[in-house]
Amino acid sequence: MKKVLFILFAITGTVFLANAQKYAFVDTEYILKSIPTFESAQEQLDIMSEEWQQEVEAGYAEIEKLYREFQAEKVLLTEDMRTQREDEIIEKERMVKDLQRKYFGPEGELFKKRKELIEPIQTEIFNAIKEIAEDGGFAIIFDAAGGTNMLYSDPKYDKSDMVLEKLGFKN
Repeated sequence: MKKVLFILFAITGTVFLANAQKYAFVDTEYILKSIPTFESAQEQLDIMSEEWQQEVEAGYAEIEKLYREFQAEKVLLTEDMRTQREDEIIEKERMVKDLQRKYFGPEGELFKKRKELIEPIQTEIFNAIKEIAEDGGFAIIFDAAGGTNMLYSDPKYDKSDMVLEKLGFKN
């Protein structure tokens, strides 16, 4: 009988402690859109990305043009001339792919620039969230923008504006 009472007491205590945890959520998408430096950084990245994309697309368009010209003249060319033209097209394609990797690859210019412009803002937001969690005694803070499946969330637990205030922004 004592074991049963102990188990019931343990279960009740565990449920009580679990319910005593404080939870909150933030919407990092909303927070980021409310920070002017993020918006300007994102605009910079978009402009750079568009310029680089146009440069890469122009390179591929040139390759396509060279290939069409080659196909049209192929029958008139000697074997050496055909090989030379094919090599030119292959080399041009390699150069454009290298350029594309340079700009958009995993360690490319866009990645580096994004890290330079966006990462400090994200770190600042994370530190503000951490401070709010510690000061408010929150066990968990969810990110509503991160694809978290929350079917319902009470707005009183949304701490996004607190994060913005902690960062010095008023909304």
